[in-house]
Amino acid sequence: MIIDKKHSEDLEILGERIKLGESRKLNFNNARLFTGTAVEVPVFIERSINPGPTVLITAGIHGDEVNGIEIVREILTHKLNKPTRGTVICMPIVNIFGFINKSRFFPDGRDLNRQFPGNSKGSLASRFAYNFTKEILPLADFCMDFHTGGADRYNAAQIRIEHGNETVSQLAAVFNAPFTLYGNQIDGSYRELCYKMNIPILLNESGKSLSFDKSICKEALSGVKRVLAHLEMLSPKIEVPKVVEKSILIHETTWIRADFSGFLHVKTNLHDFVTKDQLIARISDPFGDMRHSVLAKNSGYIININQAPMVYQGDAIFHISTRTE
Repeated sequence: MIIDKKHSEDLEILGERIKLGESRKLNFNNARLFTGTAVEVPVFIERSINPGPTVLITAGIHGDEVNGIEIVREILTHKLNKPTRGTVICMPIVNIFGFINKSRFFPDGRDLNRQFPGNSKGSLASRFAYNFTKEILPLADFCMDFHTGGADRYNAAQIRIEHGNETVSQLAAVFNAPFTLYGNQIDGSYRELCYKMNIPILLNESGKSLSFDKSICKEALSGVKRVLAHLEMLSPKIEVPKVVEKSILIHETTWIRADFSGFLHVKTNLHDFVTKDQLIARISDPFGDMRHSVLAKNSGYIININQAPMVYQGDAIFHISTRTE
């Protein structure tokens, strides 16, 4: 399966007209700081001389998810965004406000990834989502969006998709992350918006907030190369990584939460397959009076670990698969 929409006409984006074969860096500017300083959200557009599909690559919808931002930076650095046909649009940092403040949220306290499709009269985050929905997203034939786990929760590299979408399933198989996770749409999310607009999207989760992991970035870049090669957009000068092991498909998952507050001592690793009742962590108090064993409630793969040194009762500490194939 190849997305084969061929846009031969000029591309109109953010008030600019970009012809086939042209490159452009534009600014998606919707607001200013208190000082009146314009906030620039860079948009990088690369068009081949040959018509083809338009791929939109984004990261930093949550401003503290720097590992995703690093992945898109690497895409630009290694010129993976210069297609042999069609157009590649890259937005490395969608939520510049959050990035500046090392925060997940917009200055209004809202999560941008719960605001789509937005409202032109709403909050700052909602207005930004509205303008993105009207001015950027309709140009895309296919999207790749890069995230990390929130706070200290570290996600194993995974692609998240919905059931029943054959196009997305095939593209996820080409990307071939270690895990492919089927999950329901979240209200107001970017992925839900793409689904409603019938735009295929691969959502990658890799690592945790405010943290770099070069190995997991390299893994994601390999997936990007495979997908762009599949779409016949990748330069033949760029080597396409071979698939060594096929992605593990996860249909259902569960969270394991802390029953006690205290220090968290993890006894397993990401990607590990654990068995029911296996010791996976211990929680102790700072004074040596309490030590509680955390056992796996079922057999499955560990796809997220909370790396916080201290946790409260009820905190999510592990994400584990319950049904795979």
